[in-house]
Amino acid sequence: MNAIAAPVAPAATASLPERIAQLSWTQLASDLDASGFARVPELLSVSECAALAAGYARTPLFRSRIIMAQHGFGCGEYQYYAYPLPPLVEQLRSALYPPLAQIANRWHEQIRLAARFPADHAAFIERCHGAGQTRPTPLLLRYTAGDFNCLHQDLYGDEVFPLQLTVLLSEPRIDFHGGEFVLTEGKPRAQSRVEVVPLERGDAIIFTSRYRPGRGARGVHRLNMRHGVSRLRDGERYSLGIVFHDAR
Repeated sequence: MNAIAAPVAPAATASLPERIAQLSWTQLASDLDASGFARVPELLSVSECAALAAGYARTPLFRSRIIMAQHGFGCGEYQYYAYPLPPLVEQLRSALYPPLAQIANRWHEQIRLAARFPADHAAFIERCHGAGQTRPTPLLLRYTAGDFNCLHQDLYGDEVFPLQLTVLLSEPRIDFHGGEFVLTEGKPRAQSRVEVVPLERGDAIIFTSRYRPGRGARGVHRLNMRHGVSRLRDGERYSLGIVFHDAR
C-alpha cells in the first residue's frame, strides 16, 4: 500500500465550515486514491463531541432507533436523525460534500459508472428525493461492552454517493477499549485486504461507501469496500456517521 502522509488538523478556533475549507484537500484526495480512506484529525472539538453524544438521549432529534442484533447487523444500537438535522450535522454534510463530489465524479469516470454528482449537496438531495429516497441518513451510534458492527455498506437505494464520513465522539483508552474502525477491500479474484484505522476523539475518517478505483495489470478496476467496528472490550463508545445520500 502507498505510504500516507501525516494529516494536519484544522484550526480549532475556526467555525466548522471554515475548518472544512482549510483541510488539505489535495492530500485527502491522494489518501483516498491510495487506500480508499483518509483520516482527518481533530475535525470536531471535545465540546462538540460531547454535545453530539449527549444528544443520543434526546428522542425528538431522531426518526428511528435500530437495535443491531434484531437485524443481524452486530450488537449495539444507532439512531437516524430526523429532518431538520442538528446544525452541526447539517454543516458537516453540506460543507464536506462539494470537495468530495469532485473526487466522486473522477472516480465514477475512472471505473465507468454513469452517475455524476452535482456540486451542491442540496441539488443531490433533491435528486435523491425524486428517486423516492426521502429519509435522512446521518446517524448516531452507541456501543457498550461486547458490542460490534458487522462489515457492511450503507447504500439505502439506487442513488448512492461513493464517499461517507465517521467521527469518533468518545475518548479511546479512557471511555472505552477495543471498538476499532475496520475496513476491508475486495479485489477481483483475490483475497480481501483488512485495514484497522486508529482514531482519537474528534477525529474523522472519510472512506469509500461501495466502490473505489484500483489499478492492476489490466488497467483500472473496481475495488469493493466494506466497513465495521470491532468488538468493544469495555466502556461506552459513541460515533457520528454522515452519509450523503438519503434512504427510501
